[in-house]
Amino acid sequence: MARIEPDSIMGHPAPLQEGERLVAEFPADRQAYWRGHLVLAVVLGVAAGLILLWEGSAWPVMGPVGAVLAIGARAAYLSSEALAEVWLLTDRRLVGPGGRAIPLARLHSARPFLGAVQITTTTGERHLIKYQSDPAATANRLGNRR
Repeated sequence: MARIEPDSIMGHPAPLQEGERLVAEFPADRQAYWRGHLVLAVVLGVAAGLILLWEGSAWPVMGPVGAVLAIGARAAYLSSEALAEVWLLTDRRLVGPGGRAIPLARLHSARPFLGAVQITTTTGERHLIKYQSDPAATANRLGNRR
């Protein structure tokens, strides 16, 4: 299987500041990653099969097969990069990949969104902590730190 080396910027959270204390880590969960892609493959497979049936294709089963193969290949290829993302909660801020750092005072809300947690800041910025094993617990943990 091909492995993508994580980007030197996107693959790592920003460094902690001097005196900053780590409270929690939110790494991507492998099971949640594959579960999300399985759901996507099933939904798109059904849609592709229905479209082929509607068009009168002699081989409507090829839609679901193609969808499963395409989503599976994409998931396998991108897994090393997607699963390397880690968000850090410190006593001062929420630190994410790509140098994203949100002071705790600017956190407006954290809510579960499918297998992820959507973070909204007081300025309206939105961030997604993807592939969480328990999105509700992650959102609750972030909501308690504001």
